[in-house]
Amino acid sequence: MPAAARAPGRPRAPRERTHKRPSYDGGVPKLLHAARNPLAYLDQRWTPHPHTVRRATLAALVMSVVIVVTGGAVRLTGSGLGCETWPKCGADSLTATPEMGLHGAIEFGNRLMTYVVCAAVGWAIVAARCTAPRRRGLTRLAWSQFWVVVANALVGGVTVLLELNPWIVAAHFLAATALVTTSTLTWLRAREGDAPPRPLAGRRVRQLAAVLTAVTALLVVAGTVVTGTGPHAGDSSEVPRMPFDWETVARAHSALAWSVVALTVLLWLVLRVVDAPLAPRARVRELLVVLLAQAGVGYAQYATDLPVVLVGIHLLGSALVWIAALRVQLSLRERGPEPHAAVPGPAGRARAAAAGEPTSATPA
Repeated sequence: MPAAARAPGRPRAPRERTHKRPSYDGGVPKLLHAARNPLAYLDQRWTPHPHTVRRATLAALVMSVVIVVTGGAVRLTGSGLGCETWPKCGADSLTATPEMGLHGAIEFGNRLMTYVVCAAVGWAIVAARCTAPRRRGLTRLAWSQFWVVVANALVGGVTVLLELNPWIVAAHFLAATALVTTSTLTWLRAREGDAPPRPLAGRRVRQLAAVLTAVTALLVVAGTVVTGTGPHAGDSSEVPRMPFDWETVARAHSALAWSVVALTVLLWLVLRVVDAPLAPRARVRELLVVLLAQAGVGYAQYATDLPVVLVGIHLLGSALVWIAALRVQLSLRERGPEPHAAVPGPAGRARAAAAGEPTSATPA
C-alpha cells in the first residue's frame, strides 16, 4: 500500500521473516561469527528438510547398534587387550603396530569406530539444531548422544586399564546400551511433532507397557551377568569372571526372557480388547517377533556350547529387542501435528468414554 493511501496513524504491518540469513558488512564478521558459534552460523544458513533430520537421527541409531556389534566382536575374538593401554594403543604407539597382530588391529579398529559414531551423532546434532522452527527438545536429545559417547569412551578406557574386569566390561556394554537408548529416543522424536503428548490408551494399559519396558531392561542387565560369568572373557589370558554359577544365571536370564514374552503377548491382547490404534499393536507384534527370534538364537547357542557367531548374533538381538521395547512404550502416545491420524475405533472410544479415560480424540 503506498504511503499516501495508508490511513494516518495506522502502524505498518510487520513483515514476515522468510529466511534466517543475517546481514554482514564484510567477510571478517562472518568468520568471527562462525568461529564463535558454528552451530548458530549454520542455523542461519541451512534449514534441513524433515526427511533429512530423520535420516540423520536414524544414521546415529544405526551406528550406535554397529558399535555394540563391533565391541562384541572385540570380545569374541579375544582382542580385548589387543591394545595394551589407553588412550594409546601401545606404550610408544598411538595406533596398532604389526607386532600386535590381528588382535591389535581388531581392538584399534573398534576404537576408530568411535569417530564414525561421533560423525553420525554430530550430523544428527547439526540437523536437529538447524530445524525451523527451533526444536529445543530434539536438540537436547541429540546432544545427549554426544555426552553418552564420551562417557562410553572413558569407560572403555578404564576397561582396558583394569585388564577386562568383568564388572567394568558389563558397565561398558550398559553404557553402549544407553547410547542405543538416546539414539532411539532422538530418532523417534524426530518423527513426531512438538505438541504435548496425548495418550492413545488408558492408564492401566500404559502401566502394563511400563512394566514390560522395565522387565526388558532387567533382561538386558541379566545378559551382561551371563556374559561376565561365561567363557568369553575377551582375551586369551586369565581374565577373572563374575563369581556366579553360569548355569544358574543362564536359567535366570531365560526366565526373564520368557517373562518379557508373556508380558508382550498380554499387552497385545489387551490392545486388541480395548480397540487401540493400529500403530501400538504393530509395535507390539514387532517386539514379539524379535523376542522369539532372540530366544531361538539363545537356545541354539546354549545347546552348541556358545559358538562366537551365535553369541555375536545374540548380542545384536539384544540391541534390537531394547529398541523394539522402547518403540512399544512410546507408541502409546502421540505428539504429531495431526492427532486424528491415530484415533481408536468407535468401540474403543465408547469404552474409553464410559471408563472416563482419555483417547487420542480428547484432550489429555
